[in-house]
Amino acid sequence: MIIRVKTSADVSSSEITPEHVYHSRREFMRLAGAGALALAAGPLASPVDAAQDALPNVVKSPLSTTDKPHTWEQITNYNNFYEFGTDKSDPAHNSAQFKPRPWTVKVDGLVNKPADYNIDDLIKMNQLEERIYRHRCVEAWSMVIPWVGVPLASILKKVEPTSKATYVEFTSVMRPAEMPGQRARNLPYPYLEGLRLDEAMHPLTLAVVGLYGKVLPNQNGAPFRIHIPWKYGFKSGKSIVRIRLTDKQPLNTWQAENAEEYGFYANVNPDVDHPRWSQKTERVIGQLFQKKTVMFNGYGDQVAQLYAGMDLRKFY
Repeated sequence: MIIRVKTSADVSSSEITPEHVYHSRREFMRLAGAGALALAAGPLASPVDAAQDALPNVVKSPLSTTDKPHTWEQITNYNNFYEFGTDKSDPAHNSAQFKPRPWTVKVDGLVNKPADYNIDDLIKMNQLEERIYRHRCVEAWSMVIPWVGVPLASILKKVEPTSKATYVEFTSVMRPAEMPGQRARNLPYPYLEGLRLDEAMHPLTLAVVGLYGKVLPNQNGAPFRIHIPWKYGFKSGKSIVRIRLTDKQPLNTWQAENAEEYGFYANVNPDVDHPRWSQKTERVIGQLFQKKTVMFNGYGDQVAQLYAGMDLRKFY
């Protein structure tokens, strides 16, 4: 079988989800009916046993937004996770064979105490928090998601970053036998992402292990992902196996794929349009009308000081 490597120019409109799709009532009706479709899909919609996979001792976080969370069915059936396919429904349908246990996360690089963390030990050794965070995708759609996890800073502090460490690089798992998107080579894999160290250490940056009080579903990045609520969703690496501290800015996957469209920082900035669609408005999944996009996804009071003096149109 001949496998052709896609470039950004080859990606079809169904894969990039352009803004005009969201203006159609037909699309709205499809999204609004996500719950019914999920029930019909059965175990494919979420490879999690709700009775067995509840996380212990989860506390509510004061850092949560007051926005109403989306439903489990919406969150687990409308995803960007190219390792399982480029359509929004692909991750739910194609991830059932993925094995999130056993799992080890390596934390190394410019640290004094490199360590390998078993995901279940990591869960047991930390107080888990439920944080209701806004999630904004670069294709101009958004959700409100009740993630469960621990501050990424609590993990990084354990390994003691050296004075030379200024960036954090995240590497996602490479398992083409379980991830059909990797076999299709729709992106260069393994998926890489990165943050400045001060971004990674910010209290809002969450190391996610669960959703709605349960272990993280495969299609949402099981068993360990990152979420940075003031940035576009592609910055939040999924199914992470390595966290490396470095003194060089990592080249993230989308930046390597198309630097003219995707930068390193990826802060939500409605004044900077994507070359193929506007970022000034967004559609909340399940709602018909667009709403105005807010700078830093509404978290400006907490994070704007990280970028004081920077040109956020240039460092996009």
